[in-house]
Amino acid sequence: MHTAIIVEDMIDALTLLKREIETQHPDIEIIATAQSVVEAAKVLRKNQPDILFLDIMLGDGTGFDILEIFPNLKSKIIFVTASDEFAIRAFKFAAIDYVLKPYANEDLSMAIARAKEQLQPNKERLQILKETIEAPEKKPNKISLHTLDQIIIVSLDDIIRCESDSNNTIFHLQDKRKIFVTKTLKYFADLLSSHDFVRVHQSHLVNLQCISAYIKTDGGYLMLKNGENVPVSVRKKTEIIEILDKMHR
Repeated sequence: MHTAIIVEDMIDALTLLKREIETQHPDIEIIATAQSVVEAAKVLRKNQPDILFLDIMLGDGTGFDILEIFPNLKSKIIFVTASDEFAIRAFKFAAIDYVLKPYANEDLSMAIARAKEQLQPNKERLQILKETIEAPEKKPNKISLHTLDQIIIVSLDDIIRCESDSNNTIFHLQDKRKIFVTKTLKYFADLLSSHDFVRVHQSHLVNLQCISAYIKTDGGYLMLKNGENVPVSVRKKTEIIEILDKMHR
């Protein structure tokens, strides 16, 4: 048996999640619930569960406040969030799992399975999540990249470009490292498009700050500050010229 505590400020959502766990996951015993930071702190002082279901936005604070009160919490955390595009983007930047409200049983089952197996996200990844959620309009400083065997945190400014490799993505960094990530280029193009990255080709996503020049000959390509060249697709040429024009005004 695994023990669990649910921290959720919406009574309907809390009741639904509790019922879902009790009926679909009999190996998990819910030992307490809480609807606020204050309640959660009281409950967790008495007992730390194997799994903590933690809502991000609570009436008297956030889930991060609870984590700051208990910096050495040993529970595996399953974050819970409403269908908010900024929150979802923040979880993707931090490479941290989450479950969306209203709960789909399949998603919940996968999250529970991962929580039982995985290590806790470290403090730096939690900090990325916190900063990105608290200031959604601000460009994040860092991103967590999920490779086959580890999670690597890199500064956005250190990324020169991303290159598609089938359904995977290769990150090319300023220090000449290459990081192979098991997600598509489209995933990162959607995530980074509002943060000075532009998809210039089916296979290439480029950091605008790393572009040296656009060369119109040979079909059109970008010269990067590190000396590399990246092709620009025909349908992207006008857009790239306009973006570079604005940058140099």
